[in-house]
Amino acid sequence: MNVLLALLLAASAAPSAPATRTFRVDYFHTGNATEERFSLDRLVVEPLPWPGSPSRTVDETNLGKYLFEVRDRDTNRLVYSRGFASIYGEWEGTPEARELNRTFHESLRFPSPVKPVQVILKKRAKDNSFREVWSLPVDPQDMFVDPAEPASPGALLKLVDNGPPADKVDFLILGDGYTEQERPKFEKDARRLVDILFTFSPFKERKQDFNVWGLMPVARQSGISRPSTGIHRDSPVGATYDAFGSERYVLTFENRRFRDIAAFAPYEFVEVLVNGNTYGGGGIFGLYSTVAADSLWSPYVFVHEFGHHFAGLADEYYTSDSAYAPAEERVEPWEKNVTALKDPARLKWKDLMAASTPLPTPWKKDEYETHAGQVLKERRRIRAERRPESEMDALFTQQRDWEEKFLSQQEYSGKVGAFEGAMYEARGYYRPQLDCVMFTRDRVPFCSVCQRAITEVIDLYSSPRSGKGAKPAP
Repeated sequence: MNVLLALLLAASAAPSAPATRTFRVDYFHTGNATEERFSLDRLVVEPLPWPGSPSRTVDETNLGKYLFEVRDRDTNRLVYSRGFASIYGEWEGTPEARELNRTFHESLRFPSPVKPVQVILKKRAKDNSFREVWSLPVDPQDMFVDPAEPASPGALLKLVDNGPPADKVDFLILGDGYTEQERPKFEKDARRLVDILFTFSPFKERKQDFNVWGLMPVARQSGISRPSTGIHRDSPVGATYDAFGSERYVLTFENRRFRDIAAFAPYEFVEVLVNGNTYGGGGIFGLYSTVAADSLWSPYVFVHEFGHHFAGLADEYYTSDSAYAPAEERVEPWEKNVTALKDPARLKWKDLMAASTPLPTPWKKDEYETHAGQVLKERRRIRAERRPESEMDALFTQQRDWEEKFLSQQEYSGKVGAFEGAMYEARGYYRPQLDCVMFTRDRVPFCSVCQRAITEVIDLYSSPRSGKGAKPAP
């Protein structure tokens, strides 16, 4: 027999290597505004194969308040890394964190190693460097690694299918607060919002690089918790309004429950789609984003909050109520769409500016703030009196129409510069364009700086073979 033929037959007869599974480190993150510590909860092997690209294992985007690395114990070789943000990382900036300790549950996911590794967690310092804050040895053969499959949340729904998960950005729409009778509503809500996302550049041009999945664990009651109105629900994912005391901020603090449900889909990004009509949502880089499906403003909130979750984009608005304490000093943000403008000559998006655009870039800021203050006063009254949601919708519609006209008439409208007012601060932080999805609710696209940041993340998660190249709701 021909030697080459014999080798080919032997290779075809040999069993294929098992797919790499998804490994997860669950841990507790405890502390306050000035100190923090970490402790292991459990080591988990999830039910599905690792969904990521084998050629995109190291994260060089320099995004996130935190970064974790997985290193081979024998060689110290870096085998995987990702930047991310966390609920704890947001909470430590609230007034509450200055008064008491709290504990949050968090997870790190990476391809299952075949031999011992060291998991190293780093936090960003004020100079934007990463400093190690926790290190954990992980042996995949440890007897306490848990491969048990959690209870299934139900059938996996394909919303957008463009190919193998390893070649695509895998995005999961996870329903919360939907009963079994509302399953058709969940699918309709999910498809509607996904279609809207892909009308925004650069998602529109890169749709072929995405898979979108849907999961809807069954809720016993319709809707989610809203403690400020006395409503409490034991919804499957645990989503709730009033996170950090902000009535519009929707998060889940049930990370373990969330992870066990999401493990039944290939995912790198997650949208928690909550069944309700009260304006609200949230988004944390690398964790998840949320939106109330039936709010009049769900299309905007969905896209805005996904910008936080997907690309670490900062809030560019600054006139709404915020759960966070004012910054004690203006340090350069790690987010790519805001700056403290300490050194205009080294502005992070200077290559996108026209040489004739002044820095800082002038705009009629006082007039804008006067109008925003009037809106905020009325907004507080509507919530305090628990007026119908339709009154809030009418107020936001009037605000949108006024802002759309006002901002479009400014001298540097549509130009890249450095416009003061961003990150909940009227002074000291600057955004790259006068208007953007990350600034107002009006009908505008992501600015050019935000689009570039989003594109960089798409490139990190999609394979070249796939055709590459083609906090609280405000």
